[in-house]
Amino acid sequence: MDYKKTADFILENIGNENNISTIGHCATRLRVVVKDSNLVNLEQLKKNPDIKGAFFSNGQLQIILGQGTVNKVCSIILGEAHIEESSLDDIKKDQIKNLNIFQRFARTLSNIFVPIIPAIVASGLLMGVLGMGKTFGWFTGDSSLFELLDMFSNTAFVFLPIILAFSAAKEFGANPYLAAALGGILIHPALQNAWTVGNGISGYFTLFGMNFAKVGYQGTVLPILIAVWVMSLIEKNLRKIVPNMLDIILTPFLTILITGFISITIIGPLGRVIGDGISFGLEYIYTSLGVFAGILLGGSYSSIVITGMHHSFHAIEANLLANPNIGKNFLLPIWSMANVAQGGAAMAVFFKSKNKTLKSIALPAGLSCLLGITEAALFGVNLRLGKPFIGAVIGGALGGAYITFTKVSMNAVGVTGIPGISIVQPESMINYIIALLISFLGAGIATIILGFKDEV
Repeated sequence: MDYKKTADFILENIGNENNISTIGHCATRLRVVVKDSNLVNLEQLKKNPDIKGAFFSNGQLQIILGQGTVNKVCSIILGEAHIEESSLDDIKKDQIKNLNIFQRFARTLSNIFVPIIPAIVASGLLMGVLGMGKTFGWFTGDSSLFELLDMFSNTAFVFLPIILAFSAAKEFGANPYLAAALGGILIHPALQNAWTVGNGISGYFTLFGMNFAKVGYQGTVLPILIAVWVMSLIEKNLRKIVPNMLDIILTPFLTILITGFISITIIGPLGRVIGDGISFGLEYIYTSLGVFAGILLGGSYSSIVITGMHHSFHAIEANLLANPNIGKNFLLPIWSMANVAQGGAAMAVFFKSKNKTLKSIALPAGLSCLLGITEAALFGVNLRLGKPFIGAVIGGALGGAYITFTKVSMNAVGVTGIPGISIVQPESMINYIIALLISFLGAGIATIILGFKDEV
């Protein structure tokens, strides 16, 4: 690749340096917030063989160049445009100006949940290994090794409010250590464990003539998110009125005192009701619509990924797992089918296309979908050609239908495709693998039947 030629081409087709508001890059993508999106020639960008994909996502222009390449191209653009590289935080702040209220909400949830996914994935994978171990007799459930590993596996979920609080505080502009302390209040040992509430509430606080249940919020999502948001408002306003000489003492004290009281008496119970309402609503759709729920969710998920709204689903999935009356993630296996189906469609393009450049993109993109990484296939191949995306929708719907028919579920969040086998409930493992094949092959066959206009 001629890096300078590619950089000049990108500059020319995004409206030149005068149209750049902020620019930076991640591992594989050039990320640009432009002043006027009408000056961007997306069609020309997509036609360049050195560019694997170009699209707008929530107000940000993302150009997929690949690992290593993006660094060199970005450096050349920065030099020619005589501007400094923006941090990803600056780019996020700039692009938020272009988002509507729903996109901002989804982006906020994404910014909170994405950093903590490694902790949840690690715990979920260990749960999967333990489940497989019991199923295949690798160890017994009453052994010391199992007890120790079981403790490791559920720690991230038991202390989820603290982990979430720390991440949410950074997003809301609050003190993360005060937020962690607030999360600790919501899961304090003096409160009844959240997973035993189904057997009845064991005690109440009596304040101002009213009773408030002594219930903890282990593993919950919404109560701590709302509590940290409220805490950020209280903390910011206190800093405006508390004298500087007393700020380090009074502000943290009053912030925790006020927010803790509100959280236990109002936010906690309200957040639990809202979270349970969402979870039970989804479970009702899942159980009442059956196969049709799988078709609907599996077929529509990739369209949701395009908007970026899918990151907000982590909160819903975590709430499904935390709810003692549900305790399983029945959504993620369906999302997994949609992801793998994108790979099946891309592989069909690889086998049918005569375009060497397109084939060189389609093969690795299709294979990466089997590991749950869909961006290259989605934006670089399937959406680019149109009908392969429809083929992927069909494959995702077929796989989703089989998932709901056989009631496959997972015990964690964040892992799809083949790696998702490790967090599938042991009794569902075979059906999950069958569903993967249905989605992948179904999308591929549908793409071949539909056909597509091969690029010259």
